[in-house]
Amino acid sequence: MTQIHQMTSAALSTADLIAARRPGHALPRDLYCGEQAYRDDLDQIWYREWLFAGPSCELPKTGSYLTMQVGDYPVIVTRGADGRIRAFHNVCRHRGQRLCASANGTNPKLVCPYHQWTYDLDGKLLFARDMGAGFDPSKYSLKPVHCIDLKGMVFICLAQIPPAINELAGQLMRYAAPSGLADAKVAFSSTIIEKGNWKLVMENNRECYHCGGSHPSLCRTYSDDPLMTVMEGPNAASPEILAHWARCDAAGLPSRFVNAPDMQWRMARVPLMDDQESFTLSGKAAVARRMGEMPWNDAGSLMFYHFPSTWNHFLPDHAIVFRILPVSPMETQVTTNWLVHKDAVEGVDYDLETLTRVWLNTNDEDRQVVEENQAGILSPAYEPGPYSPSQEAGVIHLIDWYCGLMGSRLAQRMAAE
Repeated sequence: MTQIHQMTSAALSTADLIAARRPGHALPRDLYCGEQAYRDDLDQIWYREWLFAGPSCELPKTGSYLTMQVGDYPVIVTRGADGRIRAFHNVCRHRGQRLCASANGTNPKLVCPYHQWTYDLDGKLLFARDMGAGFDPSKYSLKPVHCIDLKGMVFICLAQIPPAINELAGQLMRYAAPSGLADAKVAFSSTIIEKGNWKLVMENNRECYHCGGSHPSLCRTYSDDPLMTVMEGPNAASPEILAHWARCDAAGLPSRFVNAPDMQWRMARVPLMDDQESFTLSGKAAVARRMGEMPWNDAGSLMFYHFPSTWNHFLPDHAIVFRILPVSPMETQVTTNWLVHKDAVEGVDYDLETLTRVWLNTNDEDRQVVEENQAGILSPAYEPGPYSPSQEAGVIHLIDWYCGLMGSRLAQRMAAE
């Protein structure tokens, strides 16, 4: 048994668990289910990193809003009369009532349901009844949350000073531009709760080692061959991917692999199997009207992930954007939005069943996998096993990023105490 299994979990802090983990192996048990590790994850990652909030087309007009719960923080993201998307703490400045309880909707103003304090869409307090002569409404604007719209992908950050996002912003806006996400609409949305730690949800997404045995619908078009998704640089990939990139280059379609040095984010466009067109059971496009300025139906999928909260597929005919949020140590909310061209008409340009079937199946299959993974990890007999260096390279990237960031920040916290 390793040193970590000779010690009682009660004696180990999150920093201890991370320091004792074996490189290239799954994490110790309590990092996947412990309350302290969950709180540390929230404090050091979820409250400090940029998080995907949703596609900008989910906020199509003035007053459109979406809400999200990030740990202890309820957040509202809304589009103002000036067209700008802003985010605020979803907390009334009077007595703390949540302003909006629905997942999304449209309101001309943000009105607290408790005592009707009313805020403009830029956060300014407009109305507060009977507060006395000395009351100054300018001191009670909604508290802002950092928010940025990157060519149709909206990110927020709860930190007082957010980490730099310039490099990601430039690359994502360039790569996503041909998909025209800002000129899309949400054709369908799904939110599920997976009874597993957020890291298990993201680990499961970062490999296709399990795909052949778990995802019969997806594997009609998406290869579980690691050579079709593993790449080391803009000129280092399988011959099939390099040929696809050369074709995209000639059409002015950004496609080659780019990434953050610590692998927090990466993006690349990869072909589907046998030059198929979309994630459908037939392999044909689900939507007759292409997204943005995509040149062909078989341009493959632009895959983009960003730790800790999102992975995405941008296809010629539609886009699928995913957001995860931790709910508890062993619960994760997964929201999926299917985007189509804003002028595409359901029943004419696309059939909703055809559009959504593959990923509805895949999401449910992944939910079952994650929940069984979590159930096994809860056993006292669990011991972290080794990752496959070829099949699970993406998982290794995730866990190395997580341990590196958490180890550094927890050390800083201890030094400051």
